[in-house]
Parts: sequence; structure tokens; C-alpha cells
Amino acid sequence: MTKLPSLFLVLTLVSVFVCGFGKRIPILSFDEGYSQLFGDDNLVLHRDGKAVHLSLNERTGSGFVSQDLYLHGYFSASIKLPADYTAGVVMSNGDMFEKNHDEIDFEFLGNIRGKDWRIQTNIYGNGSTSVGREERYNLWFDPADDFHQYTILWTDSQIIFYIDNIPIREFKRTAAMGGDFPSKPMSLYATIWDGSDWATNGGKYRVNYKYAPYVAEFSDLILHGCAVDPIEFSSKKCDTTSQSLELSATITPSQRSKMDSFRRKHMTYSYCYDQTRYKVPPVECVINPREAERLKRFDPVTFGGRRHHGKRHHRSRASRSEADTI
Repeated sequence: MTKLPSLFLVLTLVSVFVCGFGKRIPILSFDEGYSQLFGDDNLVLHRDGKAVHLSLNERTGSGFVSQDLYLHGYFSASIKLPADYTAGVVMSNGDMFEKNHDEIDFEFLGNIRGKDWRIQTNIYGNGSTSVGREERYNLWFDPADDFHQYTILWTDSQIIFYIDNIPIREFKRTAAMGGDFPSKPMSLYATIWDGSDWATNGGKYRVNYKYAPYVAEFSDLILHGCAVDPIEFSSKKCDTTSQSLELSATITPSQRSKMDSFRRKHMTYSYCYDQTRYKVPPVECVINPREAERLKRFDPVTFGGRRHHGKRHHRSRASRSEADTI
């Protein structure tokens, strides 16, 4: 994992009933599932340990980590982001393998006042950091106004990212990927840090500590997965849990319609279509002609269309009102 300061959202949200599991998944207190990673008094517990605040100031960021390692699972959190100017402030996750690590990320890349918030998902397997699998999206809401649910469902065959129970990305394992599909036990991290060198518009806008401290609020923490022994990397419970996770990973026709609508309206970048980085798309990519054409119009240089002269068309902020139609 890139050892930069960042705020990683783990993903455990407001919803305590998970479609497909057929049972209640308990919300944990912080001490039941997590430990402080760094940040001293920049990590503060609230609501009798049911909520945690992470802050970034000129001295340090902060973060927490799951007490257990997991091999597959459902990980969710309700998160409210820092308000106002947050350029350069990042949030993200990581794991324990330094050389051949796996990684599944939700990352907020900071925000300039008055602009749409952007969120990024990313996947690494077996240290394959030379093949970034990023996708970026504009949000149809302001994540600093209220809590929203961010979830990762990770199984042996696929990874699904959700926002407020709407699937936004489905990543399926293929035989050609080999070890590039995340398949090692991982810890769950949540961190906030200064990512000025790259986060907001490629590092154009840096953290302005006049607005510090930047505080991210987490609640409704859910860790549901195969907890594994940190030495033997094995767990007797994994077979049963993995089966329930696979069953829950089916996207219904209604969910798929919402996912297609979200991607059509809000996705601004996908590595599969980036012709400046990859002359040939990575092996797991399934090219959607409609996505390809839309992204080509959105950014003709990156996605292989003609260069346009004059002003480029920008999406209106009115797109936030489209949430009701997702």
C-alpha cells in the first residue's frame, strides 16, 4: 500500500440488515473490532464507543485498524466527511503484505469548495501496483452534510462496492488474472492524511491548514467475514461464511439497473478505457461500448477519441438531483 497520509474508508454502514444474509449483522463498538493505528489524541470515541472521529491537523493525521485479519467478508461503515475546503485530504485502506500485498480501496480525494465531491475505488492483487485498477466517480450528494453508507463485499469470485446500498462497481475474478485478484488475509484500515502531492486534481490543490482540524466521523461499524489466524492464515469458519457471502453477492435486476444508471451519470474515469496508460486493456476488463463512448466524449485524450478544440462541456451541478432516479 502506498505509505502516504490518507483517509481510508473501511466500509461498514448504517444498514444493519444485509440483503442475502437472511440474518441480522451486529454493529460493533470500536473496542470490539478495532484498535488505534496512529494519531494519538486525533482519534476520539463518541456515543459509548459506537462512533469514532478521525482528525487531521498540521501535526498528524490518524487512523484505526481491525483487530483481526479477514479472508473475504462484508465490511461497512457510515461516514460523514470533513466540511468546507478539503483539497489534499485523503481517506483509504491497506494490508499487512509489503511486497506482494492485496488491497481493496474506497478513497475520497479531497474537495474544492463549490465543486462535486469525487470518490475513487481501487483494487490491487499480489503486489501488482503497476496495474492500477482505479475508477472515479462524482457523488450526487455532499458527503459532508450527513452520514452515508460505504460498503465492500469481497468474496472468492468477485468484489462489489456499494454506496447507500446501491452497487456502483462489480469486479469479477477471471482465470487470466492469476494472483492479481485479492486473495490474501487483510486487515481493515481507516485513515485520514495529507495527500497534497497527488490527491486533488493531481496535486494541484494542497491541504490548507487554515481550515484544520479536518474531522471524519464513522459510525455503524460492521465487520462480517472470515477472521483468520494471523500465523497460520486459516479459519474453520471460513467455509460457511464464504458460502453466505457468495449467495449475498448476487446483484438483482433492480440493483443492476441502479448500478448502470450510477455509472452512466457519475463515472468519470475507468482504467479499462485509459488508452494513455494501457495500449491493451488489462486481461480482466470487459469493455462496455456505451461506457467507452461516453468516457471518450468526456475526456477524448485519455479515452482515445478525437481532440476537440474550444471549450469542453462540463456536467452541471444539477446532476446531484439525479439521485432519485438512480
